[in-house]
Amino acid sequence: MPPDQVKSEVSGLIPELLAEFDHPLNRDERAALVQDVMDELLGLGPIEPLLKDESVTDILVNGCETVFVERQGVLSRVNTRFQDEKHLMRIIQKIVSAVGRRIDESSPFVDARLADGSRVNAIIAPLALDGSLLSIRKFAKVPITMEKLVSLGSVPREVAVVLEAVVKSRRNVLISGGTGSGKTTMLNAMSSYIDSRERIVTIEDSAELQMQQEHVARLETRPPNIEGRGEVSQRDLVKNALRMRPDRIIVGEVRAGEAFDMLQAMNTGHDGSMTTVHANSARDALSRVEQMIGMAGIDITAKSSRNQIASAVHIVLQVARLSDGKRRVRSVSEITGMEGETITMQEIFRYKTTGVGDNGEIIGHFEATGIRPRFLSVAEEHGIHLSADLFRPDMRFS
Repeated sequence: MPPDQVKSEVSGLIPELLAEFDHPLNRDERAALVQDVMDELLGLGPIEPLLKDESVTDILVNGCETVFVERQGVLSRVNTRFQDEKHLMRIIQKIVSAVGRRIDESSPFVDARLADGSRVNAIIAPLALDGSLLSIRKFAKVPITMEKLVSLGSVPREVAVVLEAVVKSRRNVLISGGTGSGKTTMLNAMSSYIDSRERIVTIEDSAELQMQQEHVARLETRPPNIEGRGEVSQRDLVKNALRMRPDRIIVGEVRAGEAFDMLQAMNTGHDGSMTTVHANSARDALSRVEQMIGMAGIDITAKSSRNQIASAVHIVLQVARLSDGKRRVRSVSEITGMEGETITMQEIFRYKTTGVGDNGEIIGHFEATGIRPRFLSVAEEHGIHLSADLFRPDMRFS
């Protein structure tokens, strides 16, 4: 039954039910009651209004009586609550079953997604001690473009021009940052520069990338079933993607042994591939990728691992969420090769903090380090010309 028809039917039934219980309600209260019932039937109950609120970016449920939301990088508690723990569990089950996943005592935590691509994580007893925990990272209905990030101050227009050249000249990119720093948002924005004639294969644990091209093949991992069988890992999907004739492979996030297969893909003709990794700096990102290669169970020396990284990855983009809640690009670095057993890297742009404002906002500016990146020659081959003034050491970007 279409949702509009359900709403019409429910609207007709509620007055009859109210008459039985002798509860007089005015028109506004009756409309609110109908909406609550509709949210329970077709939506996610008490948190449905929060999902519709475009100012909310994160919804954090800590048990049936405590709900926090994030607006503009700041957390605050809201009056939303669930009837009881059983009610919260029913909503969690509704979310995970919609994407073919499960959560119970034998598998008490799960990653899932909503129909609009929002990321969901749930964890229940016995791991959650004070009631089930539900975390929802909302995604914008309209994909965030680089132009939007420029207007928000996350990246200067001059740096965005360089990032566009990086993507169009098919350089391999590693985006690093902490949790909630905007890695996936930056990946989405940069992917908008990919030529629509290219075939893109995306690989994710929980599908959330918002590719804006037409020719996109989306793959998603699968957890083991109740018998512990049937698991399909990111590593399996990366291997399979190589047989799908991709021009570029985009991995939502590398966490383990799939890092090795991703580097192999970057080294075997799939130039312009991109992925993200959790790290606190560009140098830490390379160390983490090296550790993940070890998790692949392959007998390979540390020097060989670093050689693989140095030849596969061209650009490392560091993003961060600052103490005032704003997300910004902190640095753009280029990998230049190996020197002995060390990967050599040069920083091209960086964000420099100069102080803190009266309202706690971070004051700072972007600046060029004065180093001309090596990929400029590759960009020239692709017909992309960048002004030398962009890289002058005295350049400051707001």
